Amino acid sequence: MRANRLGAALAVVLTVTLASCASGEPADGTGAAQSPTAAGSGPVKLTYWTWAPNMDKIVAVWNQAHPDIQVTVSKQAGGDDAAAKFLTAAKAGNPPELVQAEYQHLPSFIAADAVADLKAETAPVKGEFTEGLWGLVTLGTNAVYGIPQDSGPMMLFYREDLFDKYGIEVPKTWQEYAEAARTVRKKDPKVFLGTFSSKDPGAFTGLAQQAGAQWWSISGESWKVNVADEPTRKVADYWGALVKEGVIDDMPYFTPEWNKALNDGTLLTWPSAVWAPGVLSSNAPKAKGKWAVAPLPQWNAGESHSGFWGGSSTAVSAKTPHKAAAVQFATWLNTDPQAIGLLVKEAAIYPAATKAQSSLGQAPDYFANQADFWQQAAAVSAGARGFTFGPNVGVTYNAFKDGFDQALRDGTPFSQAVQGMQDATVADMRKSGFQLAS
Repeated sequence: MRANRLGAALAVVLTVTLASCASGEPADGTGAAQSPTAAGSGPVKLTYWTWAPNMDKIVAVWNQAHPDIQVTVSKQAGGDDAAAKFLTAAKAGNPPELVQAEYQHLPSFIAADAVADLKAETAPVKGEFTEGLWGLVTLGTNAVYGIPQDSGPMMLFYREDLFDKYGIEVPKTWQEYAEAARTVRKKDPKVFLGTFSSKDPGAFTGLAQQAGAQWWSISGESWKVNVADEPTRKVADYWGALVKEGVIDDMPYFTPEWNKALNDGTLLTWPSAVWAPGVLSSNAPKAKGKWAVAPLPQWNAGESHSGFWGGSSTAVSAKTPHKAAAVQFATWLNTDPQAIGLLVKEAAIYPAATKAQSSLGQAPDYFANQADFWQQAAAVSAGARGFTFGPNVGVTYNAFKDGFDQALRDGTPFSQAVQGMQDATVADMRKSGFQLAS
């Protein structure tokens, strides 16, 4: 996930006013120190694996207020490496009590019996999060395997000044986006409205979620795999047609060429996530104050859907003898107003808790021209759709890169690449011994 690498950049753009959230104790009473141990037995000691910056500063606040539950931070690299390291530790029998788990990696932890079901313990705080976010930590309907920590709802970032120059309106539908792409190319052949990146499956996943895709689901004891569902094919063929027509570029994100296009005004939009201001401020400094944000274009006029690109949860090891204490800390970290304020200020994340999202104050400096930036983000987050990830999302994502790279080279339909994702996912799950519904 790109958001891992970009989290530090977001630090400079997040400010928060969380006083309105502080309405007494959290729903589960985690604001006060509680003793899970018998008198004289010493404090419970927990280890928390996380890549979020400055988490030690946040944990120090917890430790001071909770002498009976002491948490030690173990800094990890993040991404796929951190997920693999946690699975190895769980298999060896020495995992940490708590782990920061990206939403797409959580099912692989579940499949390995590495994380605990927290459904009973988290029931009091479920309402702190949107249905879309809660779905990312829920497998089927009977278990919850983490507490949402941060999220990446997708929005449309666009060059407001150049939209004015070329006389185009902010597109409210994807059809309008396509028409705007054609208009821009006619007015200036050196400029593209946007680009399709074959290197970033996370972005494509969020766009598929927006369209209503459901790549994995649980049926009894079996998995259902439907990566090549109708919404996903629709998204793929939409972008494929625009690339083939020549009105959308195909340069990957996060490359020198892409950075230059953002900076010099030859690329006018980026469908991205809420963490994008940090990227733009670093990669397109000349364009500060010229970009604006709007909801993603919709497939049907009048709708208000989005998807997620990035985000993580706090999960508890299935093997810990201190589950209650670990859940208490994880709940505090992600629902307590003081803790969330520290997460935003110190860890530079966009919080998952709904109240915290609506309480963010001054706009990112790069978007000083758009005072309602965080209000727009909160509205988008409320309508963001997620889905259950499968236990082998890494295979699916690799198949995305291979399939879409080939489609761009050969000029073949993007929906064929989606079918390749489906076939690779199913084959790997069968090989790994997962039970699949027919």
